[in-house]
Amino acid sequence: MVPQVGWGVGLVVLGGFLNGSFAFPMKRMPAWRWENSWLVYALVAMVTVPWIFTIATTPNWRSVCQQASWSTLMKVMIFGFGWGVGSTLFGLGIRRVGMALGFAIILGITASVGSLLPLVVLHPEQFWTRQGHALMLGLLLVISGVLLCSMAGRLREREASAQAEDAGGRAFGLGLVICVLSGIFSAMLNFSFVFGKQLQELSLAYGARPTMAANLIWALALSAGFLANAAYCGYLLQTNHTWPLYVSHDAGGGYWLGAVLMGFVWFSGIAVYGMGGAMLGTLGGILGWPLFMATIIIAGNLWGAVTGEWAGASRRSYAYSLAGIMVLMLAIYVISLGSTA
Repeated sequence: MVPQVGWGVGLVVLGGFLNGSFAFPMKRMPAWRWENSWLVYALVAMVTVPWIFTIATTPNWRSVCQQASWSTLMKVMIFGFGWGVGSTLFGLGIRRVGMALGFAIILGITASVGSLLPLVVLHPEQFWTRQGHALMLGLLLVISGVLLCSMAGRLREREASAQAEDAGGRAFGLGLVICVLSGIFSAMLNFSFVFGKQLQELSLAYGARPTMAANLIWALALSAGFLANAAYCGYLLQTNHTWPLYVSHDAGGGYWLGAVLMGFVWFSGIAVYGMGGAMLGTLGGILGWPLFMATIIIAGNLWGAVTGEWAGASRRSYAYSLAGIMVLMLAIYVISLGSTA
């Protein structure tokens, strides 16, 4: 494998692992409701850290914004807001259909749409090349691996509770629609990266390092996405009367530190993915995205095992989970081979 490509694939995988690990501190914050920890995490991950990182690594970032076309800036921010809507719908979807099936639908669609649409729109000539074939095969493997992990999770949930609700009726149908919409909108973060190339080029022209040239894209896109997340969290905090939990005696400084750590780890994963994508060349954002998604799922499953989520699960559940992870690892290998073409 070409050294530069090898480093690129490695960074994309590392970014996926970080992104799949960010929620771990939330398991240690029982005194806060979801909206409490999510709002603090979102402020850190989508606004504070991205802009600190951008200002520190992108010389004359204001001039870059001024010289960039309005079309590019609007695409980056509109797609970023769309991604924010997708991340909000994610929580609503898995609440209705369950985490196992929800993850399968959402991440499968996100991986596919996030790679295929930019390839068709920007590089249709690459569709029938070795890279295109590797991407198609890799995406099929990613979706297959996601489905296997989904089956494992669904079996585990049924085994864990004999009183599990039957996934049927109108609520389940609405949940499927929400999951599909979440998958489509969540892919838009990669659209910001792919369609924001002008910002990368201008950042390079003003002296940014190649691996840091995408930071301004992330800052703009994630800030727009924060608006959707903040609006939904604010609604829940008001409706559930959970604002006072921020000053509760049961939630000390450790809770705030945990939420800040979540935001830092999550954005670190995005930044590292951007660095890896830059090393993969012209199709970096297209080839790297399914690798990123696959590694997130692998990391999530591993952390689930470490934290005891699989305690008491049957051998059949373990077998599906292991098979899913192996298929996802095969997908990473196939797409990385295609990246060297």
